[in-house]
Amino acid sequence: MSLIGEASKRSGVGIETIRYYEREGIVPKPGRSPNGRRKYTRNDIANLRFIKRCRELGFALQDARALLLISQGGNVDCGNVLEFGLAQLKDVRTKIEELRKLEVALEELTSNCRAGSPQCPMLDQIRSA
Repeated sequence: MSLIGEASKRSGVGIETIRYYEREGIVPKPGRSPNGRRKYTRNDIANLRFIKRCRELGFALQDARALLLISQGGNVDCGNVLEFGLAQLKDVRTKIEELRKLEVALEELTSNCRAGSPQCPMLDQIRSA
């Protein structure tokens, strides 16, 4: 059993984030000691690591929670998990395309900038948009 500080270190999830996940029902609330302190089991810490990894992959909290619940079920259906993965992949590809467009726009804006010039074409372009 670990206290919240140790659970934070072992999972890589910040203490306030752990408390938030518990309040929001993302992870189950841990047991408590007689003095009311949270006590985290290895499984609790594994759940926190699982959610952290889902978040690193860009999954929304509710999707990460759903994946955690699926992973804990006795009858894991990879098809359900695949749906989550494909939806996330689609979102990532959309974001990449948006970032490429942003890159082109910023390249155009900055290409006309000259250090030391009293006239700033970038600011003029932004104002006129």
